[in-house]
Amino acid sequence: MFLDYVWVFIVGGAVCLIGQVLINLTKMSAARILVIFLLLGVLLEAIGVFEPIKEFAKAGVTIPIIGFGGNLAKGAIEGAESRGLIGAVTGGLQTAAAGVAGAIFVGFVVAVFAKSKTKK
Repeated sequence: MFLDYVWVFIVGGAVCLIGQVLINLTKMSAARILVIFLLLGVLLEAIGVFEPIKEFAKAGVTIPIIGFGGNLAKGAIEGAESRGLIGAVTGGLQTAAAGVAGAIFVGFVVAVFAKSKTKK
């Protein structure tokens, strides 16, 4: 069990390290890097590699934006198989709805209690 935590930390840290290296060594914006990670998750799910990685790395790969991309792709694939084109469009949204709603709620709560400051 302890080894699971170690692997989660290593894989999640590696994902963050790659993102930080891209920020420091390239002129790419953080938004572009997030989109690349999201699309990487979609690609890994589409080719069937995300599930074995998820079984090994657990939250180390599902918590970052890569996991969100994989979740969207998984829902779209399942929706397309069961309901065709409409399912492909709505399936990803259905699987990711709880995470998006949670992020919006937490963002609202933080915005209510935090004092914003203007950049100088």
